[in-house]
Amino acid sequence: MSESRQATSDSGHPRFLIGCEDDERRELEETDMRNISRSYGEEEDDEDQSMERQIVVGICSMMKKSTSKPMTEILERLCKFEYITVVIFPEEVILHEPVEKWPLCDCLISFHSKGFPLDKAVSYAKLRNSLLINDLNMQYFIQDRREVYRILQEEGIDLPRYAVLNRDPDRPEECNLVESEDHVEVNGEIFHKPFVEKPVCAEDHNVYIYYPTSAGGGSQRLFRKIGSRSSVYSPESTVRKTGSYIYEEFMPTDGTDVKVYTVGPDYAHAEARKSPALDGKVERDSEGKEIRYPVMLTALEKLVARKVCLAFKQTVCGFDLLRANGHSFVCDVNGFSFVKNSMKYYDDCAKVLGNMVMRELAPQFHIPWSIPMEAEDIPIVPTTSGTMMELRCVIAVIRHGDRTPKQKMKMEVRNALFFDLFEKYGGNKTGKLKLKKPKQLQEVLDIARQLLAELVQHNDCEIEEKKSKLEQLKTVLEMYGHFSGINRKVQLTYLPNGQPKASSGEEDSQKEGPSLLLVLKWGGELTPAGRVQAEELGRAFRCMYPGGQGDYAGFPGCGLLRLHSTYRHDLKIYASDEGRVQMTAAAFAKGLLALEGELTPILVQMVKSANMNGLLDSDSDSLTDCQQRVKARLHEIMQKNRDFNEEDYQKLAPTSSPSLVNSMGVIGNPVRTFDQVHTLIQSLTSQICKRLEDPKSANLQLYHSESLELMLQRWSKLERDFRMKNGRYDISKIPDIYDCIKYDTQHNSSLGLEETLELFRLSRALADIIIPQEYGITKAEKLDIASAYCLPLVKKIQLDLQRTHEDEAVNKLHPLYSRGVMSPGRHVRTRLYFTSESHVHSLLSIFRYGGLLDELKDEQWKQAMDYLSAVTELNYMTQIVIMLYEDNNKDPSSEERFHVELHFSPGVKGCKDEDNAPMGFGFRPASSENHEKQTNPGSLEDLSQDEPDRAALSEPMSIHRKSPLIRNRKAGSMEVLSESNMSSRGAAFRIFPSSSRQSPDIKPSGLGFEGCSMVPSIYPLETLHNSLSLKQVDEFLTAVCKNGSETQFKRLKSLSAMFDTQPSMDAESQDTPMTTPVQLSQPPSRPLWYSSGPPSTVSSSGPSSPSLAEPSSNFEFNSE
Repeated sequence: MSESRQATSDSGHPRFLIGCEDDERRELEETDMRNISRSYGEEEDDEDQSMERQIVVGICSMMKKSTSKPMTEILERLCKFEYITVVIFPEEVILHEPVEKWPLCDCLISFHSKGFPLDKAVSYAKLRNSLLINDLNMQYFIQDRREVYRILQEEGIDLPRYAVLNRDPDRPEECNLVESEDHVEVNGEIFHKPFVEKPVCAEDHNVYIYYPTSAGGGSQRLFRKIGSRSSVYSPESTVRKTGSYIYEEFMPTDGTDVKVYTVGPDYAHAEARKSPALDGKVERDSEGKEIRYPVMLTALEKLVARKVCLAFKQTVCGFDLLRANGHSFVCDVNGFSFVKNSMKYYDDCAKVLGNMVMRELAPQFHIPWSIPMEAEDIPIVPTTSGTMMELRCVIAVIRHGDRTPKQKMKMEVRNALFFDLFEKYGGNKTGKLKLKKPKQLQEVLDIARQLLAELVQHNDCEIEEKKSKLEQLKTVLEMYGHFSGINRKVQLTYLPNGQPKASSGEEDSQKEGPSLLLVLKWGGELTPAGRVQAEELGRAFRCMYPGGQGDYAGFPGCGLLRLHSTYRHDLKIYASDEGRVQMTAAAFAKGLLALEGELTPILVQMVKSANMNGLLDSDSDSLTDCQQRVKARLHEIMQKNRDFNEEDYQKLAPTSSPSLVNSMGVIGNPVRTFDQVHTLIQSLTSQICKRLEDPKSANLQLYHSESLELMLQRWSKLERDFRMKNGRYDISKIPDIYDCIKYDTQHNSSLGLEETLELFRLSRALADIIIPQEYGITKAEKLDIASAYCLPLVKKIQLDLQRTHEDEAVNKLHPLYSRGVMSPGRHVRTRLYFTSESHVHSLLSIFRYGGLLDELKDEQWKQAMDYLSAVTELNYMTQIVIMLYEDNNKDPSSEERFHVELHFSPGVKGCKDEDNAPMGFGFRPASSENHEKQTNPGSLEDLSQDEPDRAALSEPMSIHRKSPLIRNRKAGSMEVLSESNMSSRGAAFRIFPSSSRQSPDIKPSGLGFEGCSMVPSIYPLETLHNSLSLKQVDEFLTAVCKNGSETQFKRLKSLSAMFDTQPSMDAESQDTPMTTPVQLSQPPSRPLWYSSGPPSTVSSSGPSSPSLAEPSSNFEFNSE
């Protein structure tokens, strides 16, 4: 047979016959087919007397499948069974010959794929009564997703909540679809975005995922892989209007899918791959194959695999698992499919199939055969040794990236229309309401338009809202011509007795009765520069994981990316509900995990919104007593028209922080400095007005699509608000002024406006005092305010550290596939918390002033405190990083078993920072007691060379590099680049070193990331301490939580007493829906300050208040 390939047995008889060679579609001639039929048909009866009967396994599928590499690998192994011969049915015969002329076989492996005549295969199976490896009739069901889901449900297998939309004229009752902006209702079942839309036909791979407007809207369109793409993002947000679909709940899987391959009910191989919904880029290896990694299934998942295999009667069966929220859900059953590129799987599959065939057919052919018994493979996992330590946990709290200036307007409203809106969206339940959705903002805009129209018609009407404020409300809501929940929002807070008279000396007499405080916030969007900062920081963060420095394309087996793909990386990313914070988290994830494309799909799948117990948000707009006292003292000190004296220094800077003392020196006389700042703002607004009059500048486009008119509005509002009617200055506007001038100096310097640098210098000096001191002036105040802000976050960090050393099987790599994987037993827990300035200030205060270590007894901690005192600003992308290591050689009960490190970076470099930037002691420097032993003081290990298995190093370990770059005086900072990646990936890692710290080989570009102007670089991580024990940290966090809870409890008691003096609501009115503003004047069943609703933002004019939890609240979190 010239056109067929053969595997021969010892006796010379053909054992493995294939109808074509490799991937070429060569057909067997009819004579050849008749020969094959005769070889294994009735004509062999005579020969059977002299030799054992061969069992013929027939492969009946399309030729592309029959001759694929996995099929060939498995069939070659199957032929090693002494009594098995394989014959492949040629495609020409399958398609054009009647089943009576098909080759004979005792066992049939047949499966459907595009173009395959399943009906003929069913007829053949009925005619020949062969043993079926995969049931053929069930393959009709597998082609219909509705049937697949029905069978899964009947078997009690978990699957996503779903509904079927059948567009069938004969069954109109199954075609009820109501589409709204952020959800669809399918036959009465509501699916909020994000949700998935799947065609009912399993052959149609055009699956769409629709995203909510709060995440940017649009949809991800999945399709069968084309080249290196498997999906594409589309701005289209409306569902398809033709065809039948399954709508199902979207499962947040952290960006990886698990594909499971069964070979019979007792064998399942599982692989992880990047979810096609994430960025649509298919990760491929050097051979062009999609990169996947084997993972271990849990006991429950193995049971699911067994159920799927038996329910669909498919011995060889592939299906998809989604691991989400601690559960596993089956979302697709593919039927017959093999694993690609796994020699271990090929061996196992052939062994299981061969044993199955022999067990079923050997007795009837009188073949002497028994199932071989094999000992279980013993999983041998390499462990660390010596002083090597294994990285177990990384916790990072990170401030969001560069943003547009935040702006805010407050107005008291009493009109019934506002009260109706407040009640409509449930504000009466908690006493506060946040409106972010486009539909809600449209309603606010409609009310503003209606009231303004009434004011024009009736000047003497009873509309109490100020016309100027209503006009500003209308103008801001009409900006951009469309709404986006990410960059504007309205907050309404119920005031039972109206708003107290403002300190700015407003002339209006105070009205009696209840009112609503309307706070309009806009701006504060993440800029393109902010996205780049976050993405680059994410990319550089890989360096903290073993193997992270290697070029990923050249070493796909190393570092964080493989760690994540193999489920050895337990990653959770949390963000507050602010758009800029969520987008920062998504951009960081994009860099960390080497993703591509739009941020919306990454945001929806990777970032968890942490609206729970004030974890990352501040729920209340009411300041604590301590904060009010602090603000009053700040206001008093900063309003003195004389130079600061010794008493002022003691009052304002009792901690003697160098950054504060220096700023006070720059300011001298605060009122005179305020006068200068106000004059400079007036100069700036007049310059912008002149530019607007110039025809050349009329259509000038500023950074991030801002116009000169919007820039003028920004500065004019600050000019009006900064100097109050009584001639005094509102110091709460200083952070806003600094915010705006920092933005314009960085992004709009091309305008060439005069004296902007002087305004920047003065406002920065003022902000360097006011912003940090609003979080407390004395150490006790700083701790009190800090615990009010971030007690839930501290409890969560403590839980993250405690949970790490528990054994989590789901995050371990299957040891049998660990060849070429560094430390296959390792599973690393990463928790990233993205938040705003208030939480970063507060958490740092807890570490600085909470009593973690004694500066007098610990030299390293004293140096760290000196460094932190010199830091003037916690800028965008500020990071507080906690790393936990385990020494497997130490006794599990020993304090030396777990080792904690604390690191910090003040984030993005400001303008003119190079000269006076404080210097730390590098990243992971040698501790003093080991310093003499080290010839090359510690940094991250360089794993760009393919070295034997090793975990992240503990600080006493010396690292010898084969080709180190020249080091400068600052050993230990995160700047080490191997020569191999200097050329290809230098830009990616340049984010960590400051230019003052680069080696002589690297010339600072001064342009920030990758030559992109207007994107300042980020300060490197500095180690605050690198020899803490886990017990030490745990006891410290326990004490902080205990003290914070007691303080909050006292505060709550005093607040409750204050509210108890108000008339209580009678029993009948508690359940009555409120329809008029009058009813709102009675306190609801919970105090008005209590909020279970979504949190509010932190304004740039200082901290908004922290959440006040109930005394009984224990801030319970799950292990995530």
